[in-house]
Amino acid sequence: MATTAFDPHDPLGIDDLLGEEDLAVRATVRRWAADRVLPYVADWYERGELPVIRELARELGSLGALGMSLTGYGCAGASAVQYGLACLELEAADSGIRSLVSVQGSLAMYAIHRFGSEDQKQTWLPRMASGEVIGCFGLTEPDHGSDPAGMRTYAKRDGSDWVLSGRKMWITNGSVAGVAVVWARTDDGIRGFVVPTDADGFSAPEIKHKWSLRASVTSELVLDEVRLPADAVLPEVAGLKGPLSCLSHARYGIVWGAMGAARSCFDAALEYSKTREQFGRPIGGFQLTQAKLADMAVELHKGVLLAHHLGRRMDAGRLRPEQVSFGKLNNVREAMEICRMSRTILGANGISLEYPVMRHATNLESVLTYEGTVEMHQLVLGKALTGLDAFR
Repeated sequence: MATTAFDPHDPLGIDDLLGEEDLAVRATVRRWAADRVLPYVADWYERGELPVIRELARELGSLGALGMSLTGYGCAGASAVQYGLACLELEAADSGIRSLVSVQGSLAMYAIHRFGSEDQKQTWLPRMASGEVIGCFGLTEPDHGSDPAGMRTYAKRDGSDWVLSGRKMWITNGSVAGVAVVWARTDDGIRGFVVPTDADGFSAPEIKHKWSLRASVTSELVLDEVRLPADAVLPEVAGLKGPLSCLSHARYGIVWGAMGAARSCFDAALEYSKTREQFGRPIGGFQLTQAKLADMAVELHKGVLLAHHLGRRMDAGRLRPEQVSFGKLNNVREAMEICRMSRTILGANGISLEYPVMRHATNLESVLTYEGTVEMHQLVLGKALTGLDAFR
């Protein structure tokens, strides 16, 4: 039997599965988040803005966190597990910060890296990797969220040019982006387009009055006959497999990130339970509180193990989209329950922004929905399990 002391923050010894480079990546991102996000994020959240997003993007670029699992073009070429560890640490600070990185790297940069021309890659990826240019990903529309095949945004030929018209909704980074990857219907099916945001007819009004992801920039994209050259189209993909493969990559980051939000809430509840006294002793000494802490620890570290397993499969080139759905469905759902249970331990203080719990709980309401709702992931798994398609 092992003689090492029990670690409440790593009760299963999951760190033993990580190499020195993995641990170094995690430590670097954790330090950055502690210095540059945690002291300010409650104020950003309360104000409903992320005023330093461009500055943070450049710093994240310097860390190698933007497009970090991509290779070449200034990208770090990190492993999938290392990218996941970064997502966990970023979301432990705030879901909005992880969303900034995820949309930049796993959606916009990934689309260009995988499906773009060499000229598109050379033009955009180095500047996006450094944080000089922020990107966004235009798929969801006002009337078509879970059914992207119903999109109305349309691109028509006009001579050698393309002309795009339509609207996209709930687009992270939209109002600050220098480039947008926009998916549109064409006469030849759905295609992706690389759209400079200074193009005539492009606008991105910011969405206000959010009660979730408040420390994040969320926008509508309006494309009013935006004229683009022939080489704006992503040449290496046609149809929904393009955007859906990007979403699968982004969902993988969420599998890890949700556990970051859960860990932050668990840590807050654990520490609070050891200092908050009722009936003459710390509440952590009562059976009901210990039962809650035990249940939260079990689900938190099961989720981290699941994320780690999926990361190893991705690094081996063996990760299936259904397995990513498995991870997102479980980990976001369990993270939300951990947040709610943490809130009960903190009592009235659980709703205060002096603690991270309510901020994470409201953020996870968005994480639950974006990159595929619970119902969509249940149906993905249901189809995989039964061989029967229940989507239509």
